[in-house]
Amino acid sequence: MSNGSASNERRGLKSIKTLGVIAVVAAIVLIVLWLKGVRGSDDPTSHLATFVAKRGPLTISVLESGTIIPKEQITLRNEVEGRTSIVSLVPDGSIVKAGDLLVELDASTLKDQIIDQDIQVQRADAAYITAQENLAVIENQAKSDIDVARLTLRFAQQDLQQYVDGLYPKDFNELTARIRLAEEDLKRAEDVNDWSRRLYEEKYLSETEYLADKLAVQRRRLERDVAMSDLDLLRHFTYHRQIEQLTSDVNQAEMALERIKRKASADVIQAKADLRAKELEDQRQKEKMKKTEDQLAKTKIIAPQDGMVVYATSSGRRSHFDRREPMDVGVEVTERQDLINLPTATLMKAQVDIHETSLQKVQIGIPAVITVDALAGKKFLGRVGSIAPLPDARMMYMNPDLKVYPTDIFLEDTDTALRAGMSCKAEIVVAQYEDVVYIPVQAVLRVAGKHVAFVVQDGSYEEREVEVGLDDNRMIRIISGLDEGEAVLMTPPLRVATVEPGSRTAGADSPDDFDASDTMRDRVNQKLEEANGSSQGGPGRRSSLPGGAQGPSADQTEQRRRRFENMSPEERDSMRQRFENMSEEERKQMRQRFQGAGSRQGRGSRQEGGQRPEGGQGPRGSERNQ
Repeated sequence: MSNGSASNERRGLKSIKTLGVIAVVAAIVLIVLWLKGVRGSDDPTSHLATFVAKRGPLTISVLESGTIIPKEQITLRNEVEGRTSIVSLVPDGSIVKAGDLLVELDASTLKDQIIDQDIQVQRADAAYITAQENLAVIENQAKSDIDVARLTLRFAQQDLQQYVDGLYPKDFNELTARIRLAEEDLKRAEDVNDWSRRLYEEKYLSETEYLADKLAVQRRRLERDVAMSDLDLLRHFTYHRQIEQLTSDVNQAEMALERIKRKASADVIQAKADLRAKELEDQRQKEKMKKTEDQLAKTKIIAPQDGMVVYATSSGRRSHFDRREPMDVGVEVTERQDLINLPTATLMKAQVDIHETSLQKVQIGIPAVITVDALAGKKFLGRVGSIAPLPDARMMYMNPDLKVYPTDIFLEDTDTALRAGMSCKAEIVVAQYEDVVYIPVQAVLRVAGKHVAFVVQDGSYEEREVEVGLDDNRMIRIISGLDEGEAVLMTPPLRVATVEPGSRTAGADSPDDFDASDTMRDRVNQKLEEANGSSQGGPGRRSSLPGGAQGPSADQTEQRRRRFENMSPEERDSMRQRFENMSEEERKQMRQRFQGAGSRQGRGSRQEGGQRPEGGQGPRGSERNQ
């Protein structure tokens, strides 16, 4: 029974599964039929975002934020070494006269240093004077020692000469004379002795007298022998000994003189070196004293001219990472820190940072329209005055992938309402077209080395090659390949759309927020013509770029080359390191920038609407910047 029940249960489950599968298939078939019947007549492109190509005026511009600062100003910095505090401070915005006290820094430490340094100066002066007197004493003693040694040598030489030429001949002659006299005395004594012997034999003399004469002979003979011995001793012993002794005395005197000369010279040199060291120490202490006094004087910052005080911490661009406290009494400041700005002219300028991808468009001299956030409805015309040759190092430190170039835009319009430190937006006008066809930049792709757009026709779309010009990061100029009124896909089929499906942009609004008034447009056109210069040769002629833009002039190229040549070794090393870290494409851009290559190509652009499609570059790559 149990086996039969289990078999019946399995058959029941199998039949239920079969019915479920049949039901699911039937539901799918019904859904497919409903979709075909209900939605088969819809436009297959109706769910895609499109844009209708617009014909009309187009302004190619670069929009950047910045800060209003005086065009020319004197920056007063803290020149006191180390860290110090502000004791007194003129209020921000005050009108001051030349000679007025602007900032006073804490000078208590410097005053104590001056007292200590004055003691060091007095000690150094005393040591210097002592060294001078010591040198004079040593020079005098050296001269005296040398004179004594020379006199000793001269006496030794004279003693030698005296013995050779005087004493020896005198002794020799005396001994020779003694021998001669002794011989004469001996001869007379012998003669006397002979007569005495004869007389003694004849008994005329006594024996005593005879013996006395005989003794006299022996005495004279002895005296002669002694004189001859003295002469022999003089000639063979005394003379040679005296000569050697006196010669040695001369040599010793010469060596003593040489030793005394060397010792005297060494003592004088040592004394002079000590004097020089004391002199340098004295000068160093006096220079330190002068520097400390100069530092004390710099604790008071005086206005060099008339003007309005602008705190450095309340004007100019400040990074989010700038942790400096606002200027106030008691705030600690560091050496070389900017404290106060004094404008020297009424004209202003806007400081902005240009992204590296926009450098190919921005050139010195092209116009810009400045709008100030605090002055709604007002626009100011300016021109690009300077572009930094290297990226902002602070921005690169915060974000190595972000490279922006500080740029100054000189305002040609003045207004008393303009204040330093105001936030502004600068629209740098690269080119203006009166009647062109334009579409959004994301509607153009780079495919197989060509620019293409996907044109919607009869419920489908087709890929069409187009020739493009410049773009303003939103709209791109179509030179050929697309007519006004044709719809293009905003989201080409190579990527998922990033806008709401089914939305349609009418293309009737202005492609940008540029002031279209006739007056401002005419002024901008005039500035563009002045910046671009004549196309008929000349030293200032600018090379034409495709799409109506202008390349760098020869003067600008030479100016950039000179700036590069005038860089310090540290700046060149820093630039070389950044160059080595660049990609091959970025290196090519840098070479073109400093070598003055005609049109700059190969710079990437910031992507604004999705990612680049596979197999090609986005519409904001270097191929569009023609």
